[in-house]
Amino acid sequence: MTFFVGICGGTGSGKTTLAENLVSELGEDRASIICLDSYYTDLGDLSVEEKAELNYDHPDSIDASLLAADLDQLKAGSEAASPVYDFTTHSRTKSVVITEPKEIIIVEGILLFAFESLRTRMNYLFFTHAPERTRFERRLSRDMVERARTQESVETQWAQTVKPMHDLFVEPMKHKADHIVYNTSGVMEIANDAAIRIEQRLLEHIAVG
Repeated sequence: MTFFVGICGGTGSGKTTLAENLVSELGEDRASIICLDSYYTDLGDLSVEEKAELNYDHPDSIDASLLAADLDQLKAGSEAASPVYDFTTHSRTKSVVITEPKEIIIVEGILLFAFESLRTRMNYLFFTHAPERTRFERRLSRDMVERARTQESVETQWAQTVKPMHDLFVEPMKHKADHIVYNTSGVMEIANDAAIRIEQRLLEHIAVG
């Protein structure tokens, strides 16, 4: 049996941190993480100019059907091969990340709740919340360091697509969560509370069969 945990929230809201700390709390032998970011549609055939015109914060930018198929494979007891996405070229590399079937699979991503096909595959849903200014500062730091972006390009993308798409497809889905996580306490305290909630729901899930 595989128990799927979904973590959604705005960019820089603490989704990845929560997922990683949940694995620490639950144990690497029991839990693994799959990132929605790995499932951006491959744009390797497009020119630099064409790529620059696209909205990467809209649900259309995600290959949700591929992720759904990979989740079904894991549920069936088979390993899944997630793509490795290069954000500097907006294309998939030739590498893959193998995820073994485990008791708990954590799926985290900004647009996770926007896809009913993915959301309904989850057994427990978390929404991470952080103030907009905090999220922007975290996004700016990450994109400049990890994705070779300039401050101007990050600010422009935030204004043109990140914030508008957040307001359309992320924030309105908050009510779908079983629990909303606010950045008001220590990360390990948050993860411990989240792990307890997962264990409780997991026991209920097992009892129902």
